[in-house]
Amino acid sequence: MQEVSYTPEEVAKLLKVSKLTVYDLIKKGSLPAYRVGKQMRIEASELEAYKVRAREGNHSFSSPMPEPALKQNLAVPGTKSIVITGQDVSLDILAKYIEKNTKRVRPLRSYVGSLDSLISMYQGQADVVSTHLLDGDTGEYNVSYIRKLLVGFPYIVINLVSRTAGFYIQKGNPKQICTWEDLKRDGITIVNREKGSGARVLLDEQLRLHGISPQQVKGYHLEESNHLAVAGKVSEGQADVGVGIEKAAYIVGVDFVPLIQERYDLVMLNTPENRDYIETIKGILRSEEFQNELRSIRGYDLSRTGEVILEA
Repeated sequence: MQEVSYTPEEVAKLLKVSKLTVYDLIKKGSLPAYRVGKQMRIEASELEAYKVRAREGNHSFSSPMPEPALKQNLAVPGTKSIVITGQDVSLDILAKYIEKNTKRVRPLRSYVGSLDSLISMYQGQADVVSTHLLDGDTGEYNVSYIRKLLVGFPYIVINLVSRTAGFYIQKGNPKQICTWEDLKRDGITIVNREKGSGARVLLDEQLRLHGISPQQVKGYHLEESNHLAVAGKVSEGQADVGVGIEKAAYIVGVDFVPLIQERYDLVMLNTPENRDYIETIKGILRSEEFQNELRSIRGYDLSRTGEVILEA
């Protein structure tokens, strides 16, 4: 009889901790895991054994434990597991190229929003963070947030892609939603993203700049966890408008009102032990093969891909 196994997301729910905490335990070897294709799995027996060790040692779930041997198909001697955070498909493609280009690094994917990703990096739980956070006062993406959250850390910021963000609207735009001011009109219902996501920060910054209170926006507290889900709510008629990136509009089949070009960057801690995989990622981003694969996906601007935005 085949043993029950869980994804990291399922383990996080069972332990009532964040997904990044689970990935951190896997990285440290505290919670053995294995790979099925691109997906990580944790066997039920390993999870129960970890819980017993945690209780006996009086450790919290995020504390380092004595490291058991990792399963052979998760890690081999000399490999380093790195957690890549973010929800865009370009990150899945990047992870594939990392596996293809080096045997020394094994990427793990975590689907977490921009602000939570930076916080997880500060806490030592993420290695390659993607972010698209607008500073409404300067019009600049990412840099001010990174400087505030990673104070005292050496880091490097590299552009992954640029993307167009705007409104998902129903076919034909029957309610003529074109500007941020339209969101406060009577009869307009939005669907929002979760706190900490880049799309949520974009909306909140634009509401602030236009003097609109969230209480004036019907549906502001209706949240979904990704661009496709937001576009899906609009497509189903459960909302009139949502904020997100252009690519999801084509996938779901809703109309799109472009409003802003956002810079989607990668952040890595620029330490000696990380420089090997940083150089690998730089090379991948600048390679013709990687960029050609991204060009086949509608909605990306690659004019700055691989450019170092900031190094501290």
